[in-house]
Amino acid sequence: MMMAVKKRYVPDLSAQMACGESNYHKLMRLLPDFDVVDLRQFQISWQQHRAQIEMRVEERFAYTSTLRIEQRYQDHSWVQMPALIVRLYHDARMAEVVCRKRRRQLRGSYRYPNEQMHHPDEKAQLNRYLGEWLNQCLAHGHTNELLAQA
Repeated sequence: MMMAVKKRYVPDLSAQMACGESNYHKLMRLLPDFDVVDLRQFQISWQQHRAQIEMRVEERFAYTSTLRIEQRYQDHSWVQMPALIVRLYHDARMAEVVCRKRRRQLRGSYRYPNEQMHHPDEKAQLNRYLGEWLNQCLAHGHTNELLAQA
């Protein structure tokens, strides 16, 4: 009887770079005044759900910046979405999730199983999640100032 050999995960660098470029451009659309604003808050609404979004610049350097992105549901306080720490590479026009909250920086791939129970492609999954989530922000987001005027 032959046992199947499990194939090791190999990151797709082209796909990850495309995802990083796309996420950078989405973030710049959400933060057009990125150079002068350190905090942006807005809401996303879809169907009967509402969530508060906060994007905070934690570090700003010549070629890189670090954002902390958090989402809180107003009607489901028991749902805790992960805070994502996102590094922006301005010279390459790329963005990547470097960790969740203040955990250790994510590696490009993990052996499985591992003590932290990371998926082999955890970092790639989080970057795809960020892209999908930014799409929702662009499609359904509105600023608190607009709500106050309504």
